[in-house]
Amino acid sequence: MEKETQCRKSHHSEASKKDLTTRLNRVEGQIRGIKGMIANDVYCDDIITQLAASQAALNSVARILLDGHLKSCVKERLLEGDDEVLDELVVTIQKLMRK
Repeated sequence: MEKETQCRKSHHSEASKKDLTTRLNRVEGQIRGIKGMIANDVYCDDIITQLAASQAALNSVARILLDGHLKSCVKERLLEGDDEVLDELVVTIQKLMRK
């Protein structure tokens, strides 16, 4: 029961955090640009192209996070005998595949 109430945290290196933040800042800029394109009545296909690029960038962040999650959090919990992490992982992967 203690594991359920315990606050879980990830274990990202400073370099990893910086990389993820840089990628997310870029996505944030892309989204602001898309909002401007809509406000300026830019051709729909051009906006859709930028949306696809933003989604690809977010997917890249998700892949990096999933990779780290598998190699640290999931591995650590499995070594501790916590097989519930596998159910959690399945749900997480299902969320990523809903796109």
